[in-house]
Amino acid sequence: MKAIQFEEFGGPEVLEPTEREVPEPGSGQVRLRIVAAGVNPIDYKIRSGSFQSVFPTLLPSVPGVEAAGVVDAVGADVRHLAVGDEAFGFTDTGAYAEYALASVVVAKPPELSFEEAAALTIAAETAQRTLDVLEVSAGETVLIHGAAGGVGTAAVQLALARGAHVIGTASPARHSALRALGVTPVAYGDGLVARVREVAPDGVDAVLDAAGKGALPDSIELRGGTVDRIVTIADPAAADYGVPYSSAAVRDRDQLAAHAVLAAEGRLRIPVAEVFPLTDAGRAQYASEHGHAPGKLILKP
Repeated sequence: MKAIQFEEFGGPEVLEPTEREVPEPGSGQVRLRIVAAGVNPIDYKIRSGSFQSVFPTLLPSVPGVEAAGVVDAVGADVRHLAVGDEAFGFTDTGAYAEYALASVVVAKPPELSFEEAAALTIAAETAQRTLDVLEVSAGETVLIHGAAGGVGTAAVQLALARGAHVIGTASPARHSALRALGVTPVAYGDGLVARVREVAPDGVDAVLDAAGKGALPDSIELRGGTVDRIVTIADPAAADYGVPYSSAAVRDRDQLAAHAVLAAEGRLRIPVAEVFPLTDAGRAQYASEHGHAPGKLILKP
């Protein structure tokens, strides 16, 4: 099978096409013929070597965690999927390939395209995890930095589903899309505290930083000087402020299935910003690292 791998840590140029053996599923695994794979910030962080202390990676390595495709083979003890089923979820062997093994995977709702399904997995899991850490509940006001990005968009929708009021920071060009979701948008940058206080005079109950653009000091001020109920998934300076950095993904099939139901109902959708051919994986990762795409980037074998 065709795949993308890197044999050394470095920039996007270390990603190279290669031929690999098609993997065989073990107990509890299915093999997916991949139709779409998600590109995430964690991909370029692992490729660069900067996350070796967090996610030790053996070389050579095939990047990618989330994918959608067609079940091509099933291992022992798999009862919820069969050969020919359309499915999506977390891959065990790297998603930048024509085939991958997956154990945390569920049926793809027919209402979702393969690209939309591939975009959902990590964004929804990260949003769910951080909102749970923040204990966001009905009637509360939550501030989400980077509300128009992949994780931000998922977090906005899941927070609204909990009955929370959501204020989202984003560039002015993204404000109309946020309003359409039911979010109160504010521009990030200088003067953020005053802008948030204008729309939330009673303060904010929790803050999720999905942007990592130096908003933690403002977030602490908006929380009355405390770091309580603030979490970031993107700011490497979190420890300097005593703010938790959430990075431990929860791969749970029941949770993934619940997100699939919400997506099928139209209550949880992650927009797809751009689709790249698999051979352009380096360009896609560069765009992920340096761009400001309004949604997820997808690779197609």
